Amino acid sequence: MKNGDSEKDNSGIQDSNDELYERFSMTIDKGQEPLRIDKFLMRRIEGATRNKLQQAINLGMVLVNGKEIRPNYKIKPLDSVIVYSDMHPDETDVVPEKMDLNIVYEDADLMLINKPAGMVVHPGSGNYSGTLLNGVAYYLQKQNPAISEDVLPRFGLVHRIDKNTSGLLVLAKTDNAMRQLAKQFFDHSIKRQYVALVWGDVEKDSGTIVAHVGRHLRFRKLFEAYPEGDHGKEAITHYKVLERFGYVTLVQCVLETGRTHQIRVHMKYIGHPLFNDDFYGGDKILKGTVFSKYKQFVENCFVICQRQALHAKTLGFIHPATGKEVFFEADLPEDISQVIEKWRNYVSSIGKVK
Repeated sequence: MKNGDSEKDNSGIQDSNDELYERFSMTIDKGQEPLRIDKFLMRRIEGATRNKLQQAINLGMVLVNGKEIRPNYKIKPLDSVIVYSDMHPDETDVVPEKMDLNIVYEDADLMLINKPAGMVVHPGSGNYSGTLLNGVAYYLQKQNPAISEDVLPRFGLVHRIDKNTSGLLVLAKTDNAMRQLAKQFFDHSIKRQYVALVWGDVEKDSGTIVAHVGRHLRFRKLFEAYPEGDHGKEAITHYKVLERFGYVTLVQCVLETGRTHQIRVHMKYIGHPLFNDDFYGGDKILKGTVFSKYKQFVENCFVICQRQALHAKTLGFIHPATGKEVFFEADLPEDISQVIEKWRNYVSSIGKVK
């Protein structure tokens, strides 16, 4: 079995993705006897159950020789099999909760939500309520009481962004939309642009960061860049400088891959942690002389933007129903906008060259 897309680190904890689907691929041996595909895959994929596999087959998430199959399909020698498997980290029930959702766009197939900073995307350990999915469950069930976990698993969630990152998320409202979007995320054809404020004067106007991202070998809640590729998974981030403030830089980041904390880890790796990122050292004064007025200025900025200054601004993909490419954009939230304006005024007042 070829399973390079589902590596595990040395601790046995599976590396995480913001994309919630992974792919198993294999070519059937020449001597394989005919066998129902679900029975065969149960033996080859750790943790797979017949029920889950049959659901995946019915959703079109199992392909043989590039085509969808029926649940009673029997594998043959040299068949090429691809299984798209959901990577949801927790099977916690999603309890519907009434809350305000900033819905940017909605149609019969999908919805785009501008998630505020501070909101967890899905229920899990320590966060069983108040998550985005709790609100989505309430909203969708109000529209259609027949919608449930059995009808639409995890309410169509195919990717996520960090709790303290704001910005766009797409959720599927139909099985077909979920299948098509999940495949686009896995194939990295989704177009995502983030805006980040980072410490330091980024040397190049643009560049590409290539370094595997995986869990820190000692501190398991953190992630680390592994440029030699000895741990983690491949991660590629393209960045472009939008505006310079001397001590900090406003950058645009375009993701080719969707690893957990990817932008935060990659920017730290090149020496530019995100402004006020308490996980990766950005919540300290990293650039500039620490005299009283400057120190007070930075601390005031931290008070305004009490999280990493990162916003998922743009999301583009092929619409699963129309087949046309669509783009959505969410303006910078008030906290990041205010901090950018403060830095703009500060460097102007001291005459620092941008």
